[in-house]
Amino acid sequence: MLTAIHPKLPMRNKATTMDFYIYSLGFEQFGDDYDGYLMVQKDDIQIHFFEFKDLDPATNYGQVYIRTNDIEELYKHVSNSKIIALKPERKPWRQIEFSILDPDKNLLTFGQNTDQ
Repeated sequence: MLTAIHPKLPMRNKATTMDFYIYSLGFEQFGDDYDGYLMVQKDDIQIHFFEFKDLDPATNYGQVYIRTNDIEELYKHVSNSKIIALKPERKPWRQIEFSILDPDKNLLTFGQNTDQ
């Protein structure tokens, strides 16, 4: 019955969030342009953002885990965008992962199954 999930994360500034996701990570804006709301998409992944002007990034706990089938290429793209990311690391749960923080300190973790 369930077909997809589209996480909603807080953002303080729509222009800053768009700049990070579209120009640094290669997402595209998806759907109509709504005041205080943003939807971005890349491949089969959509992330939605709602405006939260009073968000304190130091206390933000927004997190998303995104699966990929080419962690090396994705890491290379992120690194070339001058985004700070730790090198991909093999985890005991059979994943290779790396994480980044967006401008509002939402944590994006990218993972690839090592069985692939």
